[in-house]
Amino acid sequence: MNDIKKLTDPLSKLNIELSDVQISLFMKYHDMLTETNKVMNLTAITDFNESCIKHYADSLSLIKATDLSEKGDIRILDIGTGAGFPGIPLKIVYPHIHITLLDSLSKRIRFLNDVIKELELNDSGSISTIDMRAEDYVKEPDIRESYDLVVSRAVAGLSILAEYALPYVKIGGSFISYKGDNAVEEISNAENALKILGGEITDVKSFTLPDSDITRTLINIKKTCPTPDKYPRKAGLPNKKPL
Repeated sequence: MNDIKKLTDPLSKLNIELSDVQISLFMKYHDMLTETNKVMNLTAITDFNESCIKHYADSLSLIKATDLSEKGDIRILDIGTGAGFPGIPLKIVYPHIHITLLDSLSKRIRFLNDVIKELELNDSGSISTIDMRAEDYVKEPDIRESYDLVVSRAVAGLSILAEYALPYVKIGGSFISYKGDNAVEEISNAENALKILGGEITDVKSFTLPDSDITRTLINIKKTCPTPDKYPRKAGLPNKKPL
C-alpha cells in the first residue's frame, strides 16, 4: 500500500494542496504507469516514493517559474512528453489548462490516451496527444507560434530544445526548460541559438526538489520576435549541428 503522504508532503512544500479527487487521480496514474511499464519501457523510475519526487513534484515545480492557478485560457505544449511528464501532473492539478502532449513514439501516445480516458482529464479545459516529431507538428495549419507556453523535460541541450520549442511559442509567450545543475553552461552555449530563434532569457530559478538533494533549474525564455520559417531544421540537424 503506497503512503499518500509521500505524494502530498513534497507537493505541499511547493504550496500545492491536493484534493481527495486529485490524490485519487495521481494514484490511478501511477498504477497505470507501473503496470504498463512491465510490458513497455516508459520510465526507469517506478517506485512510488521515488516517483513522487522525481516525476510528480519535479513536473509541478514549474510553478516556481510561472503561476498557472489563475490563468484561464492558456494553451500549453509539452514537447517530448514521454510517459506524460510534466503534462499529466500539470493537468491533474490545474484542470482548466489546455495542454497538448507531443511525442514521436506511437506506443507512448497510446498509453497517454488510455490515461486521459481513464482519468477523465478532458472534462474541463482540454488535453490532447500528438504522435509526431517536433520538427513536423509545427508545419500543421495554425500551429506555428500559437502556444502561450511550451515546456519540456526532454534530455537535450538548451540550444537544441530551443530550436524545437520556440517556433511554437507566440510572441510574448514563453518556453520553460527543465534543467539540472549544469544550467549555467547550457545557457552560455545557447546564447547564439536564442538570438537567432527570437528568444530571450527572462528568469532562471535554481532550487532543490522537496525532500531530496536533487538540483532543478527552470529557464524561462520569452518569445520576443518571430522565429525564422526555416527553423526548426529537418530531423537530426539540430542535434548534429546545434545553432
